Amino acid sequence: QVQLVESGGGLVLAGGSLRLSCAASGRTFSPYAMGWFRQAPGKEREFVATISWSGNSKYYADTVNGRFTISRDNAKNTGYLQMNSLKPEDTAVYYCAAARYVYRSPHEYDYWGQGTQVTVSS
Repeated sequence: QVQLVESGGGLVLAGGSLRLSCAASGRTFSPYAMGWFRQAPGKEREFVATISWSGNSKYYADTVNGRFTISRDNAKNTGYLQMNSLKPEDTAVYYCAAARYVYRSPHEYDYWGQGTQVTVSS
């Protein structure tokens, strides 16, 4: 069992930056790929980014590619999502998740955090 806790959300002006963290506990985090997803009110949960356990493979949604950067520090059992040039349409609850491999579908992920709210105001 892996427990995930997100932090770092908040309110930011358009064009600003935030860095989300995902702290893992329980079983070791390192064999698992990590993903970030988001869900806005009235919308389905959508893929944002994913990173392999080694950190060598990273994939992004087209909507965030070039603005967001996913990373991880396995020694600290922590993953990160650096979000730059934020837009109002990035407003959502952001979730981190763990899976055996890098996937884009949320259905492939075994463990989830509780989410952290990101609000981007114009």
